[in-house]
Amino acid sequence: MAGIIGKKIGMTSVITPEGKKHACTVIQAGPCVVTQVKTVESDGYAAIQLGFGEAKVKNAGKPMIGHFAKAKTTPKSKVAEFHFDQAMSLGDTVTVDLFAEGDFVDAIANTKGKGFQGVVKRHGFAGVGGSTHGQHNRLRAPGSLGASSFPSRVFKGMRMAGRMGGTRVKMMNLAVLKINKENNLLVIKGAVPGSNGSYILIEK
Repeated sequence: MAGIIGKKIGMTSVITPEGKKHACTVIQAGPCVVTQVKTVESDGYAAIQLGFGEAKVKNAGKPMIGHFAKAKTTPKSKVAEFHFDQAMSLGDTVTVDLFAEGDFVDAIANTKGKGFQGVVKRHGFAGVGGSTHGQHNRLRAPGSLGASSFPSRVFKGMRMAGRMGGTRVKMMNLAVLKINKENNLLVIKGAVPGSNGSYILIEK
């Protein structure tokens, strides 16, 4: 298992040699620097910490500046941990060479925040019904909650209006259609969570 940190660029379409057109997501994957090597002896588990993007030194505290200085690199704007099968050292660089066309990867990111939404948008409710028979401004209402004199409360987990989006999501088994090694770009079949410019973790 291995992975890399990337940034979502946008979406495009790719036509395969068979003539099929696929919607794809373009991701700038790396280059990432190994900023810490965790071992079972020192940390209780084995993992590789990668750093991606450039952060302003004035926005990084002295502990973080010293942390990245051990890897002889500048402060990074995003760090994440991955499990690598091969041995890695401080200061090593991970690029899109980690992947090959035809690989299947997992994409992890935060979804777009939608704010406070009603039950029709949040859960796909159909609404109360038609606009006749006394229905006024009720087309997108949740309807009855099913609680009366017993149990005189609303059960936990009831699907109601509330905050939607902004959650961590993992999309699995996405095919890598193209790789641009010169610009560190991955073209992945389908959509991945997050808005353009957001950070994405890619695992294989």
